[in-house]
Amino acid sequence: MDRRHFLHSSVALGAAAAFTKAHAADALKVAVMIPQSGPAGLFGPSAKACAELAAETINARGGVLGRKLELLFGDAGLAPAEASQVALKAWKGSGAQAVIGMHDSAVRGALVGLFKGQVPYFYTPVYEGGECSRGTYVTGETPQQQLAPVIPWIAAERKPKKWYMIGNDYIWGRNTNAAARGYIAKTGAQVVGDEYVPFTVDNFDSSLARIRDSGADAVLVSLVGGASVTFNKAFASFGLADKALRLGTLLEENTLSGIGVANARNLYSSAGYFANIQTPAAKAFSDAYFKRFGAQAPALSGLADSTYEGFLMLEALAKKAGSLDVAKMDAASEGASYSGPRGVVTMRSRHVEQDIYVADVDAKGFRVVKTFPRVPSGQSCKV
Repeated sequence: MDRRHFLHSSVALGAAAAFTKAHAADALKVAVMIPQSGPAGLFGPSAKACAELAAETINARGGVLGRKLELLFGDAGLAPAEASQVALKAWKGSGAQAVIGMHDSAVRGALVGLFKGQVPYFYTPVYEGGECSRGTYVTGETPQQQLAPVIPWIAAERKPKKWYMIGNDYIWGRNTNAAARGYIAKTGAQVVGDEYVPFTVDNFDSSLARIRDSGADAVLVSLVGGASVTFNKAFASFGLADKALRLGTLLEENTLSGIGVANARNLYSSAGYFANIQTPAAKAFSDAYFKRFGAQAPALSGLADSTYEGFLMLEALAKKAGSLDVAKMDAASEGASYSGPRGVVTMRSRHVEQDIYVADVDAKGFRVVKTFPRVPSGQSCKV
């Protein structure tokens, strides 16, 4: 029906109301790709809850570009080719106009190849750096943020002389450890071991024997999910927790719950968010989360919060660009900023500058012991 015609008809008020309602229902569909299965599946429930809370929060203040968000969840815990098919269905089949991704780097590579810069893609977790594809906006921590300031701090505080590095055998583990090697060397310490294991490993006895025999007094743990839980529990049972400190860049609250605080002596984690950060913004976020989902909600964590933060950057960048067009968003990305649970987060080179926290573990869980404000990502993507 022609709008100009019915506005002058005898049923103008009713028809105008129907037109308004139809446009209000024009939701902005967002594909949310999070691990619901596989080694990282333990991160899925809290990430899903944070996505729902983000959508509700943004919708309550009018949505993105005046459109309410509608979430389409997809399993990114599948193999990359299968996860791509899930994303393709959400994008082309269901009409998603933006993608929030909290998943591993192998899936990210597949999705970047799928989207080819045709849809804005917000990649939110800890990752190894180097992603500069058009239309991809990275809000997670890089090794330059999690390790460059932290390893020298640990060197000053604990004075380790020998580091052993262990990670999963894929791009994140290998590139994280490669970056760490340079930071360790600058402290005067040496790397006495560097090994990589498949995601399917469920016994670390031989690795732990090598760590013990190396004389390492510090271990960098670049393991994911269940592998990290198994390794760290076994590390303590081997009697190594009193002999060597551990530092992880993917040790978050769900992982710690699996490890158990009794097995976390001398364990440190470096991240952009911990659930017990005591800033007003972080406390308000935590209060809203547990009010919405109850005391038995999945544990808040850095990875879960990263999903929430991805939505905040989508909102901020879309507002600055005035559009969801990738070319316009790329042009507007430099300096796009918001204030959220992590504090003030600002995009530079399609990555973010953010605060970095170091936590150790006490009887109550993670305890923040050091804060590095406004740490740059170390990336140099052209905008």
